[in-house]
Order: sequence, then structure tokens, then C-alpha cells
Amino acid sequence: MSDQQLLRGTMVLTAGIFITKMLGLIYIFPFTAIVGHQGLALYQYGYTPYTVLLSLATLGVPLAVSKFVSKYNALGDYHTGQRLLKSGLIIMTITGFIAFLVLFFSAEMIANRVLEPDSLEGNRVEDAVFTIRMVSVALLVVPVMAIIRGFFQGNQSMGPTAVSQVIEQVIRIAFILAVTYMIMYIFDGELGTAVGFATFGAFAGALGGLAVLLWYWKKRLAGIKEQVRLSTVDHKIPLPAMYKELFRYALPLSFVGLAIPLYQTVDLWTFNPSMREAGYITSVAETYYASFTQSTHKLILIPVSIATAMSLTILPTITEAFTNKENDKLQRTITQTYQIILFLTIPAAAGLIAVAGPVYGTLFGLEEIEIGREILRTYAPVAVLFSIFAVTASLLQGIDKQKYAVLALIAGVTFKVVTNSVFIQWFGPQGGVFATTGGYILSVAVNVWAIGRFAEFDYRLIRKRLMQVLVFTAIMAAVVVYVAFGLERMFPLDSRMNAAIVLTTSVGAGVIVYMNIAIRSGLAGKVLGHRFSMLKKE
Repeated sequence: MSDQQLLRGTMVLTAGIFITKMLGLIYIFPFTAIVGHQGLALYQYGYTPYTVLLSLATLGVPLAVSKFVSKYNALGDYHTGQRLLKSGLIIMTITGFIAFLVLFFSAEMIANRVLEPDSLEGNRVEDAVFTIRMVSVALLVVPVMAIIRGFFQGNQSMGPTAVSQVIEQVIRIAFILAVTYMIMYIFDGELGTAVGFATFGAFAGALGGLAVLLWYWKKRLAGIKEQVRLSTVDHKIPLPAMYKELFRYALPLSFVGLAIPLYQTVDLWTFNPSMREAGYITSVAETYYASFTQSTHKLILIPVSIATAMSLTILPTITEAFTNKENDKLQRTITQTYQIILFLTIPAAAGLIAVAGPVYGTLFGLEEIEIGREILRTYAPVAVLFSIFAVTASLLQGIDKQKYAVLALIAGVTFKVVTNSVFIQWFGPQGGVFATTGGYILSVAVNVWAIGRFAEFDYRLIRKRLMQVLVFTAIMAAVVVYVAFGLERMFPLDSRMNAAIVLTTSVGAGVIVYMNIAIRSGLAGKVLGHRFSMLKKE
């Protein structure tokens, strides 16, 4: 894949994932209006174990298959990728069914750990059990989608993944909002019933996403068959050997893909109990939990979507360059990846800190604005760490050093496990954020060191770019804070309309300042490449 294709593929996936993340953020606003923060917490009780089981069921398949197919395509062998896809569909069906059974029958155990059975406030255990069991059904479909997406990505075709993700999200959200509204307002149902059926939207969306992928497969079947016919070699790898190689890629990928779910699982098990030990009543603890793991988390995932797209796109390119010993291409790809991530995510995180109150008030209402502002200001910088970890882990996988990404994640999660309860009792609800931040700093440090050593990557240019981005971001943030402070004197945050005025005006000023400085300095053109040559300084 050429640099142009890398950028184009990144842009396609970035657009798809960004739209998906934006939809995932936007629906939270009406969903919160329907079910409240208590309903958000209940929703997360089901979704967190679901994401963990999903990662285990798919075993890192999308990226692993992408890496495997890309490697053998580069060697002129298209037969091997086809055989992997056919047998992999059977295996993914089996692992998805097993994951469904595990989650379905462990629902009661999970609910009893998270909630107090005899509590008269907050969510009920039986509602959490129902929610977990409803979302578990999606595990029957999603793993099958994973291997098909991985096959397309390995063939450097990012469109099917992007489009299927968007369609899946649209159907899921439409289902969630329609069902919860009908249950709560038309049938006058209970909160637990509404949230339980909302999580079933994951299954409805998965069916839609799978239908899109099958349509792409039918449309491109003739081309795929011709590609196989023109293969210059067939390694005829036995299935056991094929899967041994695939799992060598997939197991580390699966574990790395569990990064955010593992951190959220630690919070699922320890956040509410630790908050109660710190003196918070259950309903307040659940509000903080919902803000931390749902509302503010959705906000910081917007810049992280860029990193997610990059990690999906660069793996085939890194693998191809590494397999063919194209060191110059390898170094260019690593450099471009780092630059884009830093250029886009650091100012985005700084902007969230600067307008934490207005953004939370605009999007989630004023009722819990103080809690949201408090959590978001602390949590926003973690978006940069999430992004860097995602792309560095993918880089290590591309150069067959994925074990270091696994070690990095183990170190970070261990830090989270050891410190989470202690930090929450010391610092209150923000202690959970501090534990996550410390864990990710540790993980990123290991990954960055490993890339420098094993890819022989020189970080001098990246350090220079980082300093430029930090300086430009500081200028931008100062402008945003100044504008927001002035506007809040005229439009106090006592209505969503006022919050929206402060938010849009101050963010608009920040974007104009940052891009103006970046373009005039030539940084934007250097980072974004020749396709944005108009941004280069004359």
C-alpha cells in the first residue's frame, strides 16, 4: 500500500468510525433524557461484560486476519486467505455461541457483585440480570462479522468495514431509542425493562451490519475469484499450521483489544463498592459511575476514533513493509502515524478540558453538570493515551513484537487493579480516573520504548512535532478559556441553550486559532501529507 493509499484508507475508516462514534455519542443525549443517569449505569452493567466476552469470542480476529491475509497476499498467495475465511466462519460461530452461554449464565453472579441485593435505592439486581442476558444474544452474530471485516481489511479494502459499522450503529440506535421510548412513555413500563430491551439493540444492529458485509461479498465475489485464479503461489498450509500462525497473531491482538473493556471491568467490580466505602450513597455512586463510564467516556472516544481507524489501517501496511524488508516505508509509516495522532488528539483533549462545563451541559443537561464537569476535566487527557496505546500496539503487531504490547497492557491493568479502590477512597470518584491514567501512562511508555528498540525508530522528529503541537494547543486552549469565561458572564450555564452558545462559540474560536497557527507554521501540511499540500507554508 502506497502512502496515498494509507492516507485514503485511513480517511475512509476514520470517516466510518467517526460517524459511528458520533452516532454513539448523539444517541446518549435522548437516551439519557429517557432513562436518566440511573438507566445509563444499568446499561453499562450489561455492556461492560459483553464487550469483554466479545473480545474473547473474536480472539482479535479482525486485525489478526487482516495481518494474515495481507502477509500472504504480499507473497502472491491468495488461496491461503480464502481457506482461512471459510474455516474461520465456522470457528467464529462456535466461539460466539460459547461466549453467549457464559455471559447468559453468569449474569446473576455479576449483578450481585455490582449491586447491593437489599438496597432500597438505585438499580435492582434483577434488572441488571435481565439487561446482561438481553445483550448476550448479540454474541451469536458479531464474531462472524469480525472475520469478514478482517478479510476485507487484509485485502486493503476498508469500505466494507466502515459502511457496515455505520449501518450497524444506525440500526442499533434506532432500536434503542424507539424501544425505550415506547416502554417508558407509551406502555408506562419500568426502567429495568426499558434498559434491558435497549441492550438487545446490539443484536438488531449486528444483523444489519452482517447484511451489509454479505452484500459487499456478493458484489465483489467475481473479483475475489479472479484474484485467487491469478495467484502465483499456493503454500497449501495445513489448517492446524494455519491456525497456529493465526492465533500467534490473534491472542495478543485479542488481549490488546480488551484494553478499555478490561479497565472498565475493574471499575464495574470495584467502583460502586469503593464509593460506598468512601461514604457515598448508592444512587450518587451510580451517577458518578454513569458519568465516568458512559457520558464522559463517549465524549473522549471521539478523538480516539481517529486512532482506532489508524490502528486498523496501518497494520496491513506495516506487515507488508516488514515482510518485504522495506525499512524506509516502515519508518515513514510510523512517523506519519505518530504525527497525525498527536496533531489531532492533543488539541481535542485540551478543548474538552477547556469547555467541560458547557459541553456536558449542552449534551447531557444541567441536572448533573457539576459531576460531569468534574469527571470530564480529569478524564479528557486520557483520550490522548487511549489513542497512542491503540496505534503503538498495532505498530508492534505489525513488526511481530506483539508480546510487548501484551506486557504493556498487563502492566497497566495491574496498576489499575492495585490502585483503583485505594485511589477512589483517597480522591473520591476521580480516583478511578487517576488509576486509569496511571495505567495507560505505564502501558504507553512500554510500547513507545519497544518501537524505538525493535523498529529502530528515531524519535527526534516526533519530539519536535510534539513540542510544536503542545505550544499551539496551549495557545488555542488559552483562547478557548478566555472566550468561554467571557461568554459565561453573559450567558450563565443555567440553560442548555446558554451552554450551547458558550460551547459552539468558544470551540469555533479554538478551531480557527489552532488551524490558523498550524497552517501558517507549515505544520498542518507536513503532518497531513501531500494530499493536503494546500496547507503547506509557501
